[in-house]
Amino acid sequence: MKKESFAQLDIIKKNVEFNYKYFRKKLKPTTKMLVLLKANAYGHGDYEFAKIVEKLGADYLAVAHPTEGIELREKGIVSKPIIVLTTGTDHYKELISYRLEPAIPNISSLKKFKSIMNEMKIESYPVHIKIDTGMHRLGFMEKELDELIKYLKKNRQIKVQSIYSHLAAADEKKFDKFTISQIELFDRLAPQIDNAIGYHPLHHILNSAGIERFSKYQKDMVRLGIGIYGISALGADKLKPAATLKCRILQIKELDNLNETVGYGRKGTINKKAKIAILPIGYADGIDRRLGCGNFKFFLNGKMVPTIGVVCMDMFMLDVTNANAKVGDLVTIFGDKPHITALSNYLQTIPYEVFASIDGRIKRVII
Repeated sequence: MKKESFAQLDIIKKNVEFNYKYFRKKLKPTTKMLVLLKANAYGHGDYEFAKIVEKLGADYLAVAHPTEGIELREKGIVSKPIIVLTTGTDHYKELISYRLEPAIPNISSLKKFKSIMNEMKIESYPVHIKIDTGMHRLGFMEKELDELIKYLKKNRQIKVQSIYSHLAAADEKKFDKFTISQIELFDRLAPQIDNAIGYHPLHHILNSAGIERFSKYQKDMVRLGIGIYGISALGADKLKPAATLKCRILQIKELDNLNETVGYGRKGTINKKAKIAILPIGYADGIDRRLGCGNFKFFLNGKMVPTIGVVCMDMFMLDVTNANAKVGDLVTIFGDKPHITALSNYLQTIPYEVFASIDGRIKRVII
């Protein structure tokens, strides 16, 4: 980290490679790999991450919204197909213009996309058909399959590039029976589409946890999401943190008077001589306010040091009285220590949310 950068998310290339290879080893050589870059690559930086996984050999990339795919194309990510998982129906022209491939969850979306194809005089275009096997978010339900099949048979210009579904609880052993039922339903429905259109699109249903726990159902492709970022369904020791969030100490205050207070609302109290470090990163950057007031510790020069006072919008404070600290020293917000799971467990949430909350003003750098 350069001296002039006070806060930055370091994307650790060798760790990303380790995680990718960990999942790749669980797959057949012929199984394709799709890597998810939605929500700014789960907060890690979509362009930065895309460059790494392109070189690692990812076959597909995927984002959630059209704007995410468009931004990647404009930044120069052009060699891989990009699936847009949540397209809506208002951006199909832009998707086609930027060579983005839409996921189609219902018949009205499919008809709207076909009308745009006609308007733009497009003779053939790839789409990805989503089947709802029990998660009950987006996707065609079994009772809607006949209408889908009839439409696809009449409109051969629509190229079904893949058929897929999403597992609701592949990471939880207590729901394994339900997970298997989802896979079995998919295996019953997807071939019906194959038979109707006369060719075999890619089939995919496994997410990161699915690859780890149900790899025998890998089919033609898998979708690697949270796993590439270092979160395993089998334990924290299986993968490596893809990124480390660090921040440099901006100032150190030495407080000599008893009963001094630190921060808004006078929440941080002093009852002895103390040294307080101020860090230029706050809740606007993704540092949850619940971590303040001594509720959590961060890593500094070999020690875990507690917060003091409330987390502010652009700053928070650490009690470094018992640490060897000076201005410019690095504090690890998450990485090897503390691990992202320690942070998310304290906040009673999941690593996804902590990652995704890292604001765009935090610089992302590949190291």
